[in-house]
Amino acid sequence: MNADILFTDTVWPGATWSHVLKRGTALRITDPHGGANVGALFYNWDNPTERYNMPDTLKAQHISGLTGGDVLYSDMGRVLCSVTADSVGWHDPLSGCSNRALVEQKYGRATYQDCRNEWHQNAYDSFVIELAKYGLGPRDMVAPVNFFSKVTVRPDGAMQFVDGHSRPGGFVELRAEMHTLVVLNTLQHPLDPNPRYAPKAVQLAVRRVELPSPSDACRVSCDENRRGFTLTERYFQ
Repeated sequence: MNADILFTDTVWPGATWSHVLKRGTALRITDPHGGANVGALFYNWDNPTERYNMPDTLKAQHISGLTGGDVLYSDMGRVLCSVTADSVGWHDPLSGCSNRALVEQKYGRATYQDCRNEWHQNAYDSFVIELAKYGLGPRDMVAPVNFFSKVTVRPDGAMQFVDGHSRPGGFVELRAEMHTLVVLNTLQHPLDPNPRYAPKAVQLAVRRVELPSPSDACRVSCDENRRGFTLTERYFQ
């Protein structure tokens, strides 16, 4: 094992995972089989009222999808995490997550009492249950990022899920710029056209990394990111 790796883990199909990713560490998420979706929420661990802000992340960087060199902004203008490596090329920040009604409509009703571990879960309820472990709840939900999924917008404004976007072995790495509570689940993307309930597992590795240098690719990708990193670094001074 690489000496910088602190631990590895697996998020099984339909499971939820959370960890406080410390400043100076990075989380690599790998899609071993292809076709995974990883919903993700991000909060400032020291003050969870500060959390990932999708509109500011997109408008500050003039983007509609996330890839290497991009950052995840909080609603205080600071950088929670940076995307320091990405083999997939596009991750969806726009589409939200599934809820109970959507899952029952698409896949049918399958309760734990009837189906045990094969029951049909939904991303919203899974997020809320995991957030409760940290004293957070439904009012703390924000728009999640859907890693490994791509959605395009057609000329008529309709959103189109790109099937087969993530190939086997695809990965994305997130460097924590703050002590960041990361909450993940592996439930299917809400626009996934697959008529079958079939979430997929992903692999995780957390490792030590250097803090960003003045020439860091995520810092210098645009003027807004330079300001965001300055605000973040002042937070720790």
